Amino acid sequence: MAKASRKVIITCAVTGSIHTPSMSPHLPITAEEIADAAIGAAEAGAAVVHLHARDPKDGKPDQSTEAFAPFLKVIKQRSNCVVNITTGGAMTMTIEERVRPAATFKPEVASLNMGTMNFGLYPMLERQKEFKYDWEKPYLEGSRAGFFKNTFADIEYILTTCAANGSRFEVECYDIGHLYTLRHFADRGIIKPPFFIQSVFGILGGIGPHYEDVVMMKRTADRLFGDQYRWSVLGAGRNQLPTAAMAAAMGGNVRVGMEDSLWIGPGKLAKSNAEQVTKVRQIIEGLGLEIASADEAREILSLKGGDKVDF
Repeated sequence: MAKASRKVIITCAVTGSIHTPSMSPHLPITAEEIADAAIGAAEAGAAVVHLHARDPKDGKPDQSTEAFAPFLKVIKQRSNCVVNITTGGAMTMTIEERVRPAATFKPEVASLNMGTMNFGLYPMLERQKEFKYDWEKPYLEGSRAGFFKNTFADIEYILTTCAANGSRFEVECYDIGHLYTLRHFADRGIIKPPFFIQSVFGILGGIGPHYEDVVMMKRTADRLFGDQYRWSVLGAGRNQLPTAAMAAAMGGNVRVGMEDSLWIGPGKLAKSNAEQVTKVRQIIEGLGLEIASADEAREILSLKGGDKVDF
């Protein structure tokens, strides 16, 4: 069985590529907003901040190093939190575009998606009828006929491109087969333990958010990786806090943030990432558990340290 740390690592995904600016006025868009949101989340209790970048003019996902640099430097100056840079980017980007920020800035952690999949964002169109920017509606609608490409070659490209960086990966597993893909690359020696496995629940095209789904993901990971992994869970949308509560009760770590959900409760938009972190912290502490500091997370995940990044 996977070792359960006595302390729970909270990751906060500050602003991703799933939601569009029209969906919430509170979604961080500019470099200043992203930096402030990440720092606020860390102050609320997040040990790790997971970061995407956006074009400040219209909020479109932007995977250029120029978009990341301003907020990475500010976060490092003002916070001790662990920085996790996406290699997922957006479904519309090439693998070369997606890996560039992690390859350039050499963070302590980078995300890594473990399989090509249907990634259905188009049901959001039922709730969002009006959009501020021209790109938003086609972006969501494109997920009806498109897919999120993460082939074996793509995964290997990211792993080998970042091999010398000393970065560990937040391995994002949206279904059971993704765990077996991780096992494949581990058996080949291309990725080394301890593995930081982020199980993702509630994305249309991936595994569902039912309790039995959560249990099955953990049971499979236990069998495949034993004590060589650390487990974390994120639930998309309204599944965010219930799934986090399940994971914490089962000895796991949790991820929240406005990349994964814009909500803090039924029909109520979250006003900040820090608000979501505070809410999940209350759940964790209500279970009699403690949250991990950034330095404790570094020890639990065997990270290289914040002084060894290139930003």
